[in-house]
Amino acid sequence: MRSKLTIRLITLLFFLMPFLSMAGGEKAAGTDLKSEIKAYIQHHLEDTYDFSLYSYTTDEGVHKYIGFPLPVILWDNGLRVFSSSKLHHGESVAQVDDAFYKLDHGKIYKTDADGTITYDESHHATNVKPLDFSITKNVFTIMMVAVLLLVVFSRMAKTYKSNSIPSGIGRILEPIVLYVRDDIAIPNIGKKHYKRYMSYLLTVFFFVWTINLLGLTPLGINVTNNIAVTFCLAILTYLITTFTAKKDYWMHIFWMPGVPKLMRLVLAPIELLGTFIKPFSLMIRLYANITAGHIVLMSLIGLMFIFKSWLGSSLSFMLAFALGILELLVAALQAYIFTMLSALYFGSAVEEHDHDHAH
Repeated sequence: MRSKLTIRLITLLFFLMPFLSMAGGEKAAGTDLKSEIKAYIQHHLEDTYDFSLYSYTTDEGVHKYIGFPLPVILWDNGLRVFSSSKLHHGESVAQVDDAFYKLDHGKIYKTDADGTITYDESHHATNVKPLDFSITKNVFTIMMVAVLLLVVFSRMAKTYKSNSIPSGIGRILEPIVLYVRDDIAIPNIGKKHYKRYMSYLLTVFFFVWTINLLGLTPLGINVTNNIAVTFCLAILTYLITTFTAKKDYWMHIFWMPGVPKLMRLVLAPIELLGTFIKPFSLMIRLYANITAGHIVLMSLIGLMFIFKSWLGSSLSFMLAFALGILELLVAALQAYIFTMLSALYFGSAVEEHDHDHAH
């Protein structure tokens, strides 16, 4: 019983680590606590050039980061590759050969040895911004999740080839795979065509689900609240739908059967616009739900350090705990919705119609 209580306390401290360091930083630096909470939430949502696990402020007011750097890859009159540790979270100027670079508001700009960044009237940096191909925290996380899924499902595939029962995590994942096949793919695409899309549906379901679960940890991993990532996922669904669609799919868009010819001319542009709106809705739905959940959860945890009374802090903790449990459901639900809608679009692309030409 005592060991279980110890594990729970350690888990709670693990999830509160960023805010515990923030509370200590307020005393040392004398900054406004509300502004610091807002800054921590903003930092939690942003992509970074290093993988920061934990940060704290010393008694001297120096901010320390615990983590590891990632490679920065720039194209600026040639390829420039260096470690993100040279940028020191925007506090230092990185010198690479004869060029100087500085991190400002999450972006890398070319500067001089003094690190001067100039701004226009709208407070946008006017310095030259080189092409950025860096391995950021989000990119690193995507690569690690891809490797993890590849290893896990490769082992599962080998067990099926040998006609043996999956072991370990394979036993947990097998019912989920069957659920995606029997309750998502087959009902929406049909038994005749569903196998063509199963690899993509399984990949996108487990990828989004795993990434969403990692986003609930205090590691600052927020891949699906980056609109560029959800945009790429939506574009993949759109491209697969477009290039695998049958003749009937395009006929119902450009020359809808059973409709007067004049109405066909009116409906054709609307139906064509709908093909672009579908992936756009996929992109926004995933991005908005995950981002909103993170902001609300982090805000509730931050309220624990704003309220000075035990009642206010306790209520904030209970609300944050309840919302954290709900976010576990949202992580799986968003993966399910994205996969379900993708299967629905694939099904409409390969659906075969029997038209009554006499009518």
